[in-house]
Amino acid sequence: MSRIVYLNGQYIAEEDAKISVFDRGFLFADGVYEGLAIIEGKLVDFDAHIMRLHRSLDEMRIKEACSDADILTIFRALIEKNNIKEGFMYLQITRGIADRDFVYPDDATPSTLFAFTQEKNLIDTPLARTGAKIITLEDQRWSRRDLKTIQLVSQSMAKMEAKRNGADDAWLVDGIWVNEGTASNAFIITHSDIIVTRDLSNKILHGITRAAILAVAKTLNLKIEERPFTIEEAINAKEAFITGSSSLVCPVVEINGQPIGTGKPEEIVKTIRSRYIDLMKKHST
Repeated sequence: MSRIVYLNGQYIAEEDAKISVFDRGFLFADGVYEGLAIIEGKLVDFDAHIMRLHRSLDEMRIKEACSDADILTIFRALIEKNNIKEGFMYLQITRGIADRDFVYPDDATPSTLFAFTQEKNLIDTPLARTGAKIITLEDQRWSRRDLKTIQLVSQSMAKMEAKRNGADDAWLVDGIWVNEGTASNAFIITHSDIIVTRDLSNKILHGITRAAILAVAKTLNLKIEERPFTIEEAINAKEAFITGSSSLVCPVVEINGQPIGTGKPEEIVKTIRSRYIDLMKKHST
C-alpha cells in the first residue's frame, strides 16, 4: 500500500499528489516548512513548531493556509493512515499559484499546503551510538537563516560535500565562527562543563529542539552560554553535539578530522539525550 499524503484538503496516495508547475514553491522556493519528530505515534513539540511556523509565514507575508487545530487533525490522521510509530512529519506551505513574476501577488490563491510522514528510527540510530564526524564549510546561505524556508540547496550541497569527504555532516561557518549544521543547531561543552551554542539571531534557525535541550540542561544544573564560538574552540572542547527534530541529540566526535575529547560519545551528551527522550515520550501530543 502506498503512502498517504495530505495535499490541499485531500488525503491521497503519494503517486496521485499533483502540484501546479506555476506554484511559487516550485518556481521561486517561495514557501516555508516545519518538520516534527514522531515518537510512539505522537508528535513532539507541536505547539512550539506551530509558533515558529506562524513567525515564518508572517515574515514571508504568506497567508495562513488553515487553523492550528486543522493542522493537528491533519497530522494525527496521517500518523494513523500510515501507521507511523516513529519517524518524521513534514509540513510545507507555499504562497500558492500565480504567473511567474518576482513581485509576488497579494491574491496568489490558494496557498499550497502539503504534509507527509516518513517512517524512520530516531532513538536507536548508529550515529547516536558512535557519534558524528563533522567538517566545516563557509556559510553561503541568505541572511534570513532564522526563517524556515524551503530554499535548502546550500544546505544540501554542504551535506553532499561532507559525504564526499567521509564525514556525516557539515557545520556552516562565518570565517572562524560556527553558525549551525545543515539541518541542526551546533553545541559544544567546555572543559568546565559549560554548554555553548550560538545566540539567537538571523544567522541561525531558532531550533525547537535547541530550546528544549537548553531547558533540559538547566534541569541538570549545567551552565549555558549563548554566544558565538570558534572552530578552534569546538575542536578543543570536551564534548560537542547537534540537535534537530530528526537527529534529536547527536554526539559530535570529530571535526575536520580531529577528535573531540576522547573521540567517542561522552557522558554529558548521553545524559542530555536520555533525559530529552524521556521528556518527549511523556509530553508528546
